[in-house]
Amino acid sequence: MKYYVANFKIEGAGDIDMCRDIIASLAAEAGFESFEENGDTLDGYVQQELLDEPLLKSLLEDFPIEGVNISYTIKEAEYRNWNEQWENAGFEPIVIDDRCIIHDTNHPAIGSTDALSAEGSPILDITIEARQAFGTGTHETTRMIVNELLKTDLKGKRFLDCGCGTGILGIVASKCGAVEVVAYDIDEWSVENSRHNAELNGVDNMEVLEGDRNVLSHVNGVFDVVVANINRNILLEDMCHMKEVMSHKGILILSGFYDTDGFMIAEKAGELGLSLTKTEGCNKWCMLVFSA
Repeated sequence: MKYYVANFKIEGAGDIDMCRDIIASLAAEAGFESFEENGDTLDGYVQQELLDEPLLKSLLEDFPIEGVNISYTIKEAEYRNWNEQWENAGFEPIVIDDRCIIHDTNHPAIGSTDALSAEGSPILDITIEARQAFGTGTHETTRMIVNELLKTDLKGKRFLDCGCGTGILGIVASKCGAVEVVAYDIDEWSVENSRHNAELNGVDNMEVLEGDRNVLSHVNGVFDVVVANINRNILLEDMCHMKEVMSHKGILILSGFYDTDGFMIAEKAGELGLSLTKTEGCNKWCMLVFSA
């Protein structure tokens, strides 16, 4: 899958971090899905077929901070470097609520995973190799959802991950007792990566499909727990389809958006008859939990 990378230059700003957050939020509406700080600028990545550049220009021209000017240059992301960035960088082990350790193959787990958590259950040891896919546990949104899954009774439940990235959420769900896991992603790299990571972790009850929300029409039955860690616009478009495959009293866990977008997400969920049961935030990122 081919990407563009846009370098956003910020002029006239007193608070660079705030401007970066606003740019990321606006650019997400035009299709951008990930961002990296680059000195005083911001790099944004977008799948080539999803870029809406007229919308991007319009949004940045109406930047909400007076006196701040945003310009950008855009080019095709180098395929080889994009791939190597995910595969070779690796990440330090991540401990979530003293109950789960996430690490890659280059970094062993911290301490002994044979130890028990404070609740007396074994500590989950999750190995993730990121190959051009989002979801290693380093991002706030992934950590919040993993933490929520650790607190959720998943034994014997059917679990659906919409936009699975590395497959980490489905793997955690399986390790926590989910009887069946279905995951899908529009990115072929993510699909292959999820399958690879499931195998790495000995997960054999996880089916990974390639495609967008339309794959749900080919999936039988309903799901007790549905999660999606993707950008705001896709959530707003796809939430009704997620609701259709939720079981009676099913749970929907959403993240991938900023605190400022939480109301919009909750409002859409309310229109679909879902009840908000939990709100959580971390460093301006938001997670919402709903029940059917």
